[in-house]
Amino acid sequence: MVQLQKDLDKIRATGTEVVGISYDSVETLKNFSEKRGIEFPLLSDEGSKTIDAYGVRNQNVRPGSKQDGIPHPGTFLLDSQGVIRAKLFIKGYVKRHSNKALIEAAKKIK
Repeated sequence: MVQLQKDLDKIRATGTEVVGISYDSVETLKNFSEKRGIEFPLLSDEGSKTIDAYGVRNQNVRPGSKQDGIPHPGTFLLDSQGVIRAKLFIKGYVKRHSNKALIEAAKKIK
């Protein structure tokens, strides 16, 4: 999410809005966004229902652990009707796609 904030103006210049979704609580996300200067909405998905609906829950964590419900990091690009037009994911948990890849994919969506 911090990575997205760095290029937020460039991303928005494509006509794209950024929204983050996390399994963290509203309070945790509020503190995170204030500390890191995040200027886009962060939505709390406690219970990971949205994460599960999109099929991105990380199954490589122990059920019931603190990380249970965490998603694989990635980005879905939706058009103005809410239809998914692109998915940007990299295998593994640590690596993220580049903002350049996100911006290029966003430019292709009208």
